[in-house]
Amino acid sequence: MSAFTAPSSAGNAVGLVNRIQAKLPEMPAAMAKIGSFLLQHPQAPLQLSIMELAEKTGTSPATVTRFCRLLGYAGYVPFRVSIASDMGRNDARESWKADIGRAFGPDDSPRDVLSTLVNAHTRSLEETAAVMDLALMNKIARRIALCAHVDIYGIGGSAVMAKELQSRLYRIGVNAHHWSEVHAGLTSAAIQDGNCVAIGISNTGRTEETIQMLRQAGAAGALTVALSNNPSSPLAEAADLQIITSVHEQFLQPDDLSAKHVQLLVLDLIYLLVAQVNFSQTTSKLASSAMAVSPHRRPTRAEAKADAGHHSVHTGVSRRKNHV
Repeated sequence: MSAFTAPSSAGNAVGLVNRIQAKLPEMPAAMAKIGSFLLQHPQAPLQLSIMELAEKTGTSPATVTRFCRLLGYAGYVPFRVSIASDMGRNDARESWKADIGRAFGPDDSPRDVLSTLVNAHTRSLEETAAVMDLALMNKIARRIALCAHVDIYGIGGSAVMAKELQSRLYRIGVNAHHWSEVHAGLTSAAIQDGNCVAIGISNTGRTEETIQMLRQAGAAGALTVALSNNPSSPLAEAADLQIITSVHEQFLQPDDLSAKHVQLLVLDLIYLLVAQVNFSQTTSKLASSAMAVSPHRRPTRAEAKADAGHHSVHTGVSRRKNHV
């Protein structure tokens, strides 16, 4: 067996670390051993065979394979290839430009800033999609679709996310409400029951008011769901179910827009899965609401032209009838 020593100049394998951190709380004990080892030595699979990694972690090759699949890889070989790709970005300045940097430099050009943003947001979306538990998402969507009431809690920037989900669910016939003020939110949470769903949204998972509202809803009997970037946060620990997103960078503030984008991805998925469950109701409600607001929307040029042509033909026919 080859000896394993951690290279001092290796990259950080950010994607691997994010995937493991997101999945670690739900891993069986044997897989958790592998996850904990790789958090300390993310480059280890580049030097160790599957047998050697199993021996290092006190597990078996079959467990290593299941671990890789849990993270979204087909097996150990694709797992190693992905790590090698991450580790290949080891030139500091070029990596910052081509991938994601810890902060913006004061002399960066607008093109560099845009490139950094696009790559950071793209990687956050890809990593979130890779670790997303679709069975869990489908379970949450079905509970929302069939429940009597949905409460959605969010403070500050997360209030925007809460309002967006509420408005979309409400439009397709789900009795949903969003709360960004703790007194009103606690009042609503206290009257929930086992036929209700409560969702708390917080990027850090440490927003006290959101935690309080979600805990109150859980104490009242509602199914509680946490949407956060931190799997070990108080919000995640307070919830029955957790949806964990992946955010690679924090630029000029801790709540940057890449966090919002991955949250919107999750909320969009929930909305569409709920719409599938209640498909007949969804199509009917969307059609009704579209008709209700259509008089307040200016028609496109093509529509206006078609209406004008129709009106001209109708007027000409009326004139000929009157002439006759």
